[in-house]
Amino acid sequence: MASPASTASAESVGATPALRRLYVIRFVFAVAWAALLLVSGSGLTAGARLLLFLYPAFDVAAAVVDARSARAAGPLKGLYANMAVSVLAAVGVAVAGTSGVADVLRVWGAWAVVSGLIQLLVGVARRPMGGQWAMILSGGISVLAGASFIRSAAQDDPSLTALAGYAAFGGIFFLVSAVRLSRPASRS
Repeated sequence: MASPASTASAESVGATPALRRLYVIRFVFAVAWAALLLVSGSGLTAGARLLLFLYPAFDVAAAVVDARSARAAGPLKGLYANMAVSVLAAVGVAVAGTSGVADVLRVWGAWAVVSGLIQLLVGVARRPMGGQWAMILSGGISVLAGASFIRSAAQDDPSLTALAGYAAFGGIFFLVSAVRLSRPASRS
C-alpha cells in the first residue's frame, strides 16, 4: 500500500504535464495580449477596454483549469482566491474603463498586488513539484508592479503602456516555469 506522501508525490507528477501546458498557454496569451495593447495605443478605446477586461478574465479561466488539474495535488484555496480576485478585477476594470486611465491603473494595481501575493503563496506551496521559483519571484514582482501602477495613476498623464510590459514580463515567468517543470524538483 502506498503511503500518503508517495501518493501525493505521484499525483503531483501527474499534474505536472497539465501545469506545464497551462504555463505555456499563459505565456503565449500574455505576450500576444501585450502586443495588442501596445498596438491599441494609450487611450481607452473600445478595443483597449476589451483587452483590459480580457486579461483578468483569462486569468480566471486559467485558474479554473489549474484547479481542475491540481485537484488532488495542489493548493486549491489559493487558486479559488485567485479566481475570486480576478473576477472582481475584470468587473472593476470594465467599470473603471468608463472613467479613465487613472482609474484603470488603480484597479489593475490593486489586482496585481493581491493576485501577486496569492501567486507567491501558491508557488511556495507547490515548491515540491519543482519549477516554482519563477512563479514565486513573479508573484513578488507583481506586488511591486501593482504598487507602481497605483502610484502612476496620480501622474498628470497616466498611460496604459506599463501594463503591456507587466503582462509580457509575467508571461516570460510562466515560460520559465514551464521549462523548469520538466526538470526534477531538486534543481528547480
